[in-house]
Amino acid sequence: MDARKRFAAEVAAPDDLVRLDLAALCIAAHAHPGLDVDAWCRRVDDLAAGCREATFDGVREHLFGRLRFAGDRETYDDPENSFLDSVLERRKGIPITLSILVIEVARRLGVTVHPVGMPGHFLVQPAGGRAVWCDPFHGGALLGPEGCRALFAAVNGPGVPFRGDHLSPTPRRLVLARVLANLERGPLGRHPRHLSWMTALHLSIPGLPEAERERLRDRLAGVRARWN
Repeated sequence: MDARKRFAAEVAAPDDLVRLDLAALCIAAHAHPGLDVDAWCRRVDDLAAGCREATFDGVREHLFGRLRFAGDRETYDDPENSFLDSVLERRKGIPITLSILVIEVARRLGVTVHPVGMPGHFLVQPAGGRAVWCDPFHGGALLGPEGCRALFAAVNGPGVPFRGDHLSPTPRRLVLARVLANLERGPLGRHPRHLSWMTALHLSIPGLPEAERERLRDRLAGVRARWN
């Protein structure tokens, strides 16, 4: 199965069963021809196998302490930061791809971690109802509600209102939609060939609002007309 069909099959699964690493690597395969999705998933297996403690804090220490995964502050807008294989290779990325890594390493260890798509800065939260969030971009730092509010203001500006539901878990399909939206707005999205596959993948995600689907369909038709 090619990467596009595999992505579509993955996002068609029940949301809580969607494998973010596999789907993210299918996205990367469109930019990196020849990428072996299964081989890179095994790289995530190996990362998890090296974790000394099968807990949320153990995953944080493993990834951000021992292995030194970190946010790319110097070249944040580099499209490679949105591709999970590059994040694994370079050990740096942006909040959303580093969050995917935390979630998927934890899943292999039997630890449930929720994605939290706070506007402007992605976070993760361990399951269990604790009022604590983790910022993978800043070394896996732990934040309480006020720390999240301060981070939100720093990223979005003091005039943007903060809502409590900004810290609620995000459906996995919408995590992948956000990865694609980031790419579409970035440097690669200026190239019709890349924007075409990004938009086609985005459209294959079930449950998008109809207005968004219409916008994506119009964009895809326009891009294909220009490209062809």
